[in-house]
Amino acid sequence: MPPRSPLVSLRKQSRKPTPEPLRQIPIPAARAIVDCAVYVDGERLPGKYTHDAAIAEVHKRGTGFAWIGLHAPDEGQMATVAATFNLHELTVEDAVHAHERPKLERYDDTLFFVLRTVKYVEHELHSVSEIVETGEIMIFVGRDFVVTVRHGDFAGLAGVRRSLEGNPERLALGPTAVMHAIADYVVDSYLDVVRQVENDVDAMEEDVFTPGSQIAVEPIYQLKREVVELRRAVVPLAVPLQSLTQPNELVPKEVRRYMRDVTDHHTLVSERIADFDEALSSLVGAALAKVALQQNTDMRKISAWVAIAAVPTMLAGIYGMNFEHMPELTWTYGYYGILALMFVSCAGLFVTFRRNHWL
Repeated sequence: MPPRSPLVSLRKQSRKPTPEPLRQIPIPAARAIVDCAVYVDGERLPGKYTHDAAIAEVHKRGTGFAWIGLHAPDEGQMATVAATFNLHELTVEDAVHAHERPKLERYDDTLFFVLRTVKYVEHELHSVSEIVETGEIMIFVGRDFVVTVRHGDFAGLAGVRRSLEGNPERLALGPTAVMHAIADYVVDSYLDVVRQVENDVDAMEEDVFTPGSQIAVEPIYQLKREVVELRRAVVPLAVPLQSLTQPNELVPKEVRRYMRDVTDHHTLVSERIADFDEALSSLVGAALAKVALQQNTDMRKISAWVAIAAVPTMLAGIYGMNFEHMPELTWTYGYYGILALMFVSCAGLFVTFRRNHWL
């Protein structure tokens, strides 16, 4: 038997087993659940529930509904909740990835309602910075459950839950009452943001139309861009809200009446945003006109000083040509006469330009 090659033996000794790829441990759905409760006749049942236990309790009692609130769930967490409540896969995908326009969709006996949230960011008036932050709230409404999914830094829905729990008669209307309360809360937040943006627009108008003020155009463009973002978040909600005021066997008549009030508030917000857009467009035009006027004024001043400087330059150029035969070259007071002519000419031009408001 031939001897084994030392190189082959070295290769065999140097071989190491290929490590297996690391498996990502799924994060349980409970990590994304902010609150979970069961409500019967408008009253919250004592105790803590998981999403599975909550809907099981509702089915066992044959009355009431479960309300599960989630914040920014991942695909695995949302899939677990979707399997419990039999949510459609398309809505689950939207709830995970967000960035959806406001809409209302129906899948069998489940309503899927998307709202955009807005938040006003404190800032310096003339700074170019973000003014409005947006987020999203997705609401799944069934006959015996409501699932809310929140994205963004918008304030949580704990206040809405406490307010409803303090009004058992409203909460007894079922899951659609929760949907109305959230829509009302979001639209009311629109009103607050609109009031704060209105203060910015009024302050910007005052600065632009104040005589002698120096205003940059960039902050106006920034404010207009933020108003456009606000409009994209708010205005498309009109169609879903209007749909919720129409006859629908999934939405009780009493809830539809409350939705009309939310629709009225939303219409007011949309009109104010349209007014802001028009006002800022006018401000942009006024600011550009003011900048152009300032530039024309500067150019007139520059031209006036150039005209004044041209007189001594011309005289100095003429008498600096060093021709042998020129007037006043041999005159005793020629030098002083030329200086006096320069001074009188420049003074006369200066007085003339001041009277015409060029200087």
